[in-house]
Amino acid sequence: MKVEARIFDIITGFAFLVAIVYGVMTAYMSGYGVEPVGLVALILTGGLSLLAGSYLRFVARRIEPRPEDREEAEISDGAGELGFFSPGSYWPIAMAAAVAMAGISLAFFHVWMLIVTLVVLLIAIGGLVFEYHTGPNEE
Repeated sequence: MKVEARIFDIITGFAFLVAIVYGVMTAYMSGYGVEPVGLVALILTGGLSLLAGSYLRFVARRIEPRPEDREEAEISDGAGELGFFSPGSYWPIAMAAAVAMAGISLAFFHVWMLIVTLVVLLIAIGGLVFEYHTGPNEE
């Protein structure tokens, strides 16, 4: 995960550098001051990539290095079982529908629809969390 953290660090540095250049150039070129929307968007992009990179760096310190993180690793080191992944679930579709319904209810400010959305979202989250999974070694 160190490789992914480095990629996000590069994106963070680039976004903050571009934000500085953008702020200086818009203030210098326009004569009206800094254009705030683009500057805020670039700063938030840098902050989001900093958040993701920090999380990956935090996790990388607590797990053993993966084959992707070791210089001397062979391709065959990454072979084998990676874990169990559910073959299919309908709960993510229900969650997506609930989130879409929440967006519509917030856009039109229908409070009754927002309450229904919260109930549907709680049911979908409960279904996803408590879904029964059988692992590869369980019958």
